[in-house]
Amino acid sequence: MLGKPKTPAPAAETPTKISSIIGPGAIFDGNLNTPETTRVDGTINGNCNCEQNLILGPDGSIKGNIVAQNVIISGKVEGDIYARGKLELYPTGRLVGNISAKSLVIDENAYFDGRCSMTSSAPALPPSSEKGTGIPEIKYSENNKDENQK
Repeated sequence: MLGKPKTPAPAAETPTKISSIIGPGAIFDGNLNTPETTRVDGTINGNCNCEQNLILGPDGSIKGNIVAQNVIISGKVEGDIYARGKLELYPTGRLVGNISAKSLVIDENAYFDGRCSMTSSAPALPPSSEKGTGIPEIKYSENNKDENQK
């Protein structure tokens, strides 16, 4: 309709098949590796490597790095994100960390504190010290945020 602003679909209504769910109130300590789309409404304390998409709900929280095809953030992330495709940061989303993505959408009122690297193809991932995980080893420190840039 003319004159009607386009609003993004909330993370809860994104049409996709979700194969793994970390439910509200659940706490997952450790690295998470999934072959398909994953939705997080709880807390993950560790890195996330999703072959497909990662959806972080409004009450979800991740303290660790994320590697996925596409990433939708409505909750809180403290860590770096490597999206081979698109990263969407919704109005309730909060990201403290660096981004490497092919495509980036940051909605009004979303919070982002970090650096962004846009690529015309899938972003190059730094070498991983954990063989077979595909998760880059990034040292994140509150005292020295530029430590990862060296």
